[in-house]
Amino acid sequence: MSSDPWGRVDETGTVYVRTAEGEQVVGSWQAGSPEEALAYFERKYEGLVVEIGLLERRVRTTDLSAKDAQAAIGHLREQVDAHHAVGDLQALRDRLDKLVATVESRREERKAQRAKQSDEARHAKEALVAEAEELAGSEQWRSAGERLRALVDTWKGLPRLDRKSDDELWHRFSHARSAFSKRRKAHFAHLDAQREDARRIKERLVSEAEALSGSTDWGPTAARYRELMTEWKAAGRAQREHEDDLWNRFRGAQDVFFAARGSVFAERDAEQAENLKLKEELAEEAERLLPIGDLKAARAAFRSINERWEAIGHVPRDARPRVEGRMHTVDRALQEAEEAEWRRTNPEARARAEGLTGQLQAAVDKLKGQIKQARAQGNNAKADKLERELEGRQALLDQALKGLQEFGG
Repeated sequence: MSSDPWGRVDETGTVYVRTAEGEQVVGSWQAGSPEEALAYFERKYEGLVVEIGLLERRVRTTDLSAKDAQAAIGHLREQVDAHHAVGDLQALRDRLDKLVATVESRREERKAQRAKQSDEARHAKEALVAEAEELAGSEQWRSAGERLRALVDTWKGLPRLDRKSDDELWHRFSHARSAFSKRRKAHFAHLDAQREDARRIKERLVSEAEALSGSTDWGPTAARYRELMTEWKAAGRAQREHEDDLWNRFRGAQDVFFAARGSVFAERDAEQAENLKLKEELAEEAERLLPIGDLKAARAAFRSINERWEAIGHVPRDARPRVEGRMHTVDRALQEAEEAEWRRTNPEARARAEGLTGQLQAAVDKLKGQIKQARAQGNNAKADKLERELEGRQALLDQALKGLQEFGG
């Protein structure tokens, strides 16, 4: 008979394993020695040890499901309970019991993790729905549309919830996207209509601008072009494929008109600059008549200058007051000289002036005699009063004498 601490072989070849409940028959061995029998069943035990170790590692390091792990544990437990191995079978049972507890713990952890993930997914989807519903009212069509597409991609990457919750949230999410798409479609349809209206208006403006491009009615046509530009800006933008072409035609028509006007104005400005030079020379010639000596000759010379002046034509508007003012100065000097000559040579005026002067001189002489007489009589009060009256008459006489001098007298 052969034995070791965990088993023995009796004389009949029966192999036993020792357990806490007593010896259990492992099997019968007839093919060799008792030692070989024990070694064979000990190898069976070592095989169970290896299998349990492998299962422990799988449970610890892989995502083996609890169901599969429990099935594997049950299979190994059946082998251990069958007592077909020699070794510490209770130690294997203890390891399997611990493994059962580990699997259960892992199952609860995974359950809690799944619940946490589900709760996080719910919150994440609710946040996506809330943002989508807010974006549904946005008018930032491009950025909001891009953001909604990004939210869809984010949604697809999240775990599914229970069917009822997931369907309800997806319905809200989808409704928000549809509402935004509907509003955006309506907006761009309205924008297309506005742009079509703008195109029709601008085509009319272009037609008028092109019709005016050959006009030589410079002032009114330039004013109308400014009005057309105001109408153009108020019309809004047409479709992109029409806007640039319409603008090029509109601007081209304006350029034709203003280029022609500019050429004419340039010629006119050059002509008026030359006219200004000629009139400045005439103004200098007129100014050389001052001061007036021979009135008749000066008037004839000024008349000749003025005739040449009128034949010259327009000068630049900003220079007109200055150069015409010089001629007016000479003209006024001639008028004043003529008025003085008339006063000097008018017989009736001279007679009136001489008569008035004689009357005043007689009155002054009379007052002087009365003053002398009053002084001689000692009536100083009367003399003082007469002297004050004399002062007034003398002033009138002086003024009359000055006027008489203008008549050469």
